Formats: sequence, structure tokens, C-alpha cells
Amino acid sequence: MSLLSRILGKGSDSRKAVRPLWHRTVEIAREKEWYAQCGVADTVPGRFDAVTLVTSLVMLRMERDKTLIEPSVRLTELFVDDMDGQLRQSGVGDLVVGKRMGKLMSVFGGRLGALREAFAAGDDTQVKAALVPVLERNVTLIEGADTEALATRLQALAAQLDAISDEDLMAARIAR
Repeated sequence: MSLLSRILGKGSDSRKAVRPLWHRTVEIAREKEWYAQCGVADTVPGRFDAVTLVTSLVMLRMERDKTLIEPSVRLTELFVDDMDGQLRQSGVGDLVVGKRMGKLMSVFGGRLGALREAFAAGDDTQVKAALVPVLERNVTLIEGADTEALATRLQALAAQLDAISDEDLMAARIAR
């Protein structure tokens, strides 16, 4: 606890338990495969898209278990803090940050809903068929990107997240 926190009387970090999961989520979104093989543009918007895709999959996994609902809220808070910091670091002024954050959260919420719907489409073939147009609409891709490869990668990550225990998820033990 910092000196300033002790002086101001701030308590413990309510996000401490999910911080490793947030860091692992961002690590996964930065893996080269998303950009080199799956066609996500290696640009600021493309990297934001990769982070929101991976975060959405983690959130979808968490929302299926009542004990992970509260931690999913904390994960969302970390997402917001990180995006806010990224905007400020890139030179976006205080007067505009709130408006931009509102737009980014709207994008994130829309993407989460679209992925939730696509993953509920049925078997793997139906899910992939539902994912491809979602990805074409919602992800900054390079020209000629293979959205089916991106859909396959998302399905593999979703399956991997589904296969791990709640404890492993919260401990960020998500294999490469």
C-alpha cells in the first residue's frame, strides 16, 4: 500500500484477484498469431479489436458461473482503466476522454453481445458460420484476411477457456 493510499485511507485493491487474468488476457491478445495468421490489422484499432475479442471470450466464460460474476465486473473495470490510460497516453485530452471511453465501451458491449449470439448458434460449424460475418463487421482486418482462420482461432480459445477450472481461470493459467 502506498503512502498516499494510507494517508487518504484507501482500502485494499478490489481488483487484485483479477489483475493476473487481465494481464494474461492482454498477453493473449498480443500473440502474433492474431495478426500474422488470422488477419487482424497490426494497428491501434486492430490491437484494440484483438483485446476486445479475447476479453469478450473471457467474459463469456465468466458469466456462465455465478461465482465469477463479481470478478467479471472487476475485469471490466480493469479494461476501462487500461483503455482510459491508453487514450490519455496517446494524447487524447481530458475533455474528450469521456466521450471516447463511452464509444469504446459501446463497441465492447456490442462485440460481446455479437459473440455471445454467435457462440450460441449451435455446433462448431454453425458457430463458425455465425462468427465470420461478426468478425467481418467488427474487426479491423488486413486486406484479404482469412476470417475463417480468425473464427477458428476464436473457437479454439473459447474451447480452451471452457475446459479450464474457475480456479485456473482466476489464476490466469491459460496455456499458449
